[in-house]
Amino acid sequence: MKLFNTLLMSTALLSASAFAQEQDLKPAIDTAKEINESAAKSQQKIDGITDQIDSKLQQFKTLNKEIEGLEVYNNQLRKQIANQEQEMADLNAAIDEVSVIERQITPLMIRMIDGLEQFIELDVPFLAQERAERIASLKSMMDRADVAASEKFRRVMEAYQVEMDYGRTMEAYTGIHEINGQERDVEFLRLGRTALIYQTRDAGTQGVWNKQTRQWEELDSSYRTQVTKALRMAKKQLAPDLLMLPVAITD
Repeated sequence: MKLFNTLLMSTALLSASAFAQEQDLKPAIDTAKEINESAAKSQQKIDGITDQIDSKLQQFKTLNKEIEGLEVYNNQLRKQIANQEQEMADLNAAIDEVSVIERQITPLMIRMIDGLEQFIELDVPFLAQERAERIASLKSMMDRADVAASEKFRRVMEAYQVEMDYGRTMEAYTGIHEINGQERDVEFLRLGRTALIYQTRDAGTQGVWNKQTRQWEELDSSYRTQVTKALRMAKKQLAPDLLMLPVAITD
């Protein structure tokens, strides 16, 4: 019994000692637990910061690539702008040259029109009204600001071409002509600039323009058949054939 009591006492002492030790270690255990929890939270923060750093780094790399692409694009734009500026400079230079040419060509065109008018006045008097209206139209055109110089020059050259074509064509046209003080309806026959002949509608009278005297002269009735034939040829009513017509001889 005494031994049993002694064992009980020893067990009680051990229990009391263990409890005391446990009470002494509890603060340390609690502290370690708090440290572990804090470490876990810190690790979570570190993991979050690491993820943020990785994300920022990826964004940085992406931005660098975009910047490199923008630099290439900007360099290309600079080249295009430089080319456009050069084209603008060339265009301005060309405009200046055109202005100079226009200032020089306008007096030339005026002289050309005046020269053409004088030529018509001295030429065989065919299609007088039509040719006079053409000259008047050219003079009116030269005063217009809405017509480009290139178009004016084209029109002047076109008028010269028309006059040149008269010299190598055959033509018949109707008109009014004064014969012995009376106006008669006649047919005119133009053979280039070599001969200008008229014949009345009834083929009773024929005349020819004399370049030397610059007068109309009546033709002998023996030319009536040839004049009629020539008129039909000019109207394309008869195939081309040999004609016997008076031709003025000039020095």
